[in-house]
Amino acid sequence: MTDHPNIAAFHRTMAAFAAGDMDALAKTFHPEVVWHIGGSNPLAGEYRGREDTFAVFGREFQLTGGTYRPQLHDVLANDDHTVALLHVTASREGKQLDMDYTLVLHIRDDKITEGWVLTADPQAYDEFWS
Repeated sequence: MTDHPNIAAFHRTMAAFAAGDMDALAKTFHPEVVWHIGGSNPLAGEYRGREDTFAVFGREFQLTGGTYRPQLHDVLANDDHTVALLHVTASREGKQLDMDYTLVLHIRDDKITEGWVLTADPQAYDEFWS
């Protein structure tokens, strides 16, 4: 059995993100992507378009002094959804983030069109970013 093509698309996204290769990352996100981050913190909200979505990614790195590190555990996909299980670590202002995340994505034609960030402990996530 072969992997669903959206799994390969997500692996390309993770590789570009990890390398900080914004040109390669742009190739994996639809120009009109919608990105959702839940919670009650400065990063929470709905971001529309690649520029706004990438700006929030940049803000994660800026606020953590470049310590933001996602590690992929697994990725599952079908034609409708791609789900990535991640563990993220970061430090900020004496606080530590050490948490499991789930990304739920819509991928069409090898590009992420919409994404939701779901965290294992929303209260701790909010406290870290606030």
